[in-house]
Amino acid sequence: MAEQQPQHQPPPPRREIVTGVPRGARRRPPAHTPARSEISEQTTLGATYVRALMRSQLRAGLGVLGALALLVGTLPVLFALPRSSSGPLVWVALGLVVYPVMWLIARWYVTRAERNEADFTGLVMDPAEAPGLHRPA
Repeated sequence: MAEQQPQHQPPPPRREIVTGVPRGARRRPPAHTPARSEISEQTTLGATYVRALMRSQLRAGLGVLGALALLVGTLPVLFALPRSSSGPLVWVALGLVVYPVMWLIARWYVTRAERNEADFTGLVMDPAEAPGLHRPA
């Protein structure tokens, strides 16, 4: 009997793997000079950015100062009313109205200041470095 020799099957074709930087991780040069470099180099444009932030923070601060002055400035009017008509009204105004209103004004100021800073940070940051755009490696 003729022995049959085992036939060798050719190995499967080798797969080529192309590696490179993932598409999301490629860093593109910014379309314009980042504002951060304008600020660090103290150019006129950088000074304008910083002045705009300072102006917006000053506007918010002056608005809060005006609201608090109006709130606290009306208290002497309550104290000037005759005692018979303003007795409990003064205590209600001092204990129940003034502090919650001051808390609301302070809360508005903190929110506004954080929004101003976030807007400024968004303006200054390079779009390639923006948070949320990085993919884990």
